[in-house]
Amino acid sequence: MQTQEVINIYMEANPNPNSMKFVANIMLLPAGESLDFPDAESAKHAPLAKKLFELPYVDRVFYMSNFVTITKPEDKDWVEIQNEIKSLIKGHLESGEPILTPEALQDEEEVEKSPYDEKIMMILDEYIKPAVEGDGGAITFHSFKDGVVKVILQGACSGCPSSTVTLKAGIENLLQRMMPEVKEVEAINM
Repeated sequence: MQTQEVINIYMEANPNPNSMKFVANIMLLPAGESLDFPDAESAKHAPLAKKLFELPYVDRVFYMSNFVTITKPEDKDWVEIQNEIKSLIKGHLESGEPILTPEALQDEEEVEKSPYDEKIMMILDEYIKPAVEGDGGAITFHSFKDGVVKVILQGACSGCPSSTVTLKAGIENLLQRMMPEVKEVEAINM
């Protein structure tokens, strides 16, 4: 008889009052990888996200490492919906169903990076990503041109009231101190 792994899920608040981290005791994705599903259509190759979008109060789903971040509408209270979301995630993981189909894992074409791009990505990885991930989100380097760094904010960071302050006061200041070539940081999905 095969023993089933016990899945534990706990919830963790983050700076975005409309999102919540649901943390599992197992890895969902390899370290450093993330997937953002801004709507049900984008979740066609993600069975767990697809199930979550069937709930009328799930606006966005984000996978990373060992957690799923759910974003809800402002008019819903977490106390009313958190247990149903937690049960759905736990049930899906315990069933052994995949969270992604093979089609979701197809690699995108690798784009060659400049030395500036490499340095910016290193700074983001070392100094910024851990804090952003701790809050249930992710930041991904997009491009660097004419002194402007463009990033993509995902998970709890997407639509967070404090993300603009974090972007300008935190990320932009740090990059400008470490790389004088950086004049500005913009999120392309805010």
